Amino acid sequence: MARLIDITGKALSGEWGTDDDTGNGIPVLRTTNFTNEGIVNYDSVVTRKITKKNIDEKYLRPGDIILEKSGGSDKQPVGRVIYFEGPENTYLFNNFTGLLRVKETDRWWPRYVFYSLYANYRRGGTREYENKTTGLHNLKTDTYVSRYEVSEAPYEQQRQICERLDMISSIIRLRQQELQKLDDIIKARFVEMFGDPVRNQKGWDIHLLDECLERIDNGKSFVCSDKPRQGNYPAVLKLSAATYGDYRPNENKALLVESQFVEGAEVHSGDLLFTRKNTPELVGMAAYVQETPEKLMMPDLIFRLVTNEKMNPVFLWQLINCKEFRPVIQGIAGGSAKSMSNISKERLGKVRVICPPRKLQDELIPFIVQVDKSKVVVQKARDESQLLFDSLMQLFFG
Repeated sequence: MARLIDITGKALSGEWGTDDDTGNGIPVLRTTNFTNEGIVNYDSVVTRKITKKNIDEKYLRPGDIILEKSGGSDKQPVGRVIYFEGPENTYLFNNFTGLLRVKETDRWWPRYVFYSLYANYRRGGTREYENKTTGLHNLKTDTYVSRYEVSEAPYEQQRQICERLDMISSIIRLRQQELQKLDDIIKARFVEMFGDPVRNQKGWDIHLLDECLERIDNGKSFVCSDKPRQGNYPAVLKLSAATYGDYRPNENKALLVESQFVEGAEVHSGDLLFTRKNTPELVGMAAYVQETPEKLMMPDLIFRLVTNEKMNPVFLWQLINCKEFRPVIQGIAGGSAKSMSNISKERLGKVRVICPPRKLQDELIPFIVQVDKSKVVVQKARDESQLLFDSLMQLFFG
């Protein structure tokens, strides 16, 4: 069994003061600084003044494994593990994370231990160690670490396994970057055609969003399984199905009882979904449904925006997600910075939006269709790589 040193982030609680505006403080990585692929967004790191000096062992080192101890959303999933490859003795970690450091590095590759923990997280192996209070899930780190056993393998074999998984993981990451660039092309085309939607240099008509909508449909609240559906069994979309600007029908949870299916909440091709509740930085994102499997329903955290003749839903989709317009949407959300933000129908309807001629809005669609054809090819390649990665993880770690 691999021996892990558990250094919990809570040891730093209360040891720091306010943000250090001088830039001379110590940078602290939060869970939101990391993507699921372990990539660090250093641009949004918080810098703090630390009042205690005995913190050398709290610095992150290359090969450290960061463990998500607390969370309650798709952005902050409990039990997620991240392999740190950044500079040594530069960054601290906050009290929502635990730090796992491999002790016997002459016997265990830290990267191999990370992949073992990651495989366990993917199959839900951390859930039995969770406590749930006030909407947050908290991982009992000491118990989890002391009981978890890493699959035995010779030292050289561990290295070879890591090399294979790293290679496929890098391919997946490249495919994901290609998808992001294709999305960026669409966003650039939107701004080229319509300009900055807040400054409105092109002088488009301005309307309240209510004037451009036929109605706003509510989703429904259901008791669901924690697993995705099989086949066409009725299911409810997870919030993540519409959180990131594109529609992800595989992000769903199966109903516990098939007869609970509500036809009025079913998602259809041509729908525009809007996340009415999420974290402050992600609240109010939109996803346009070009195609969808049947019997998938909206949860109560998502609205369906049904436009009238003034506005093309594809145009509204791009407008809502436009980076220049995001502050407007986020500005109507209620809730504190530390909690889930919520957008009401009333506030959403009072948002002022540009409304170019419908004919011009419609001209955006053929361009998006062409780009989406490329996205389909890239997405298929990414999915095939992901399938291979998952198969190897199953082979090596069960």
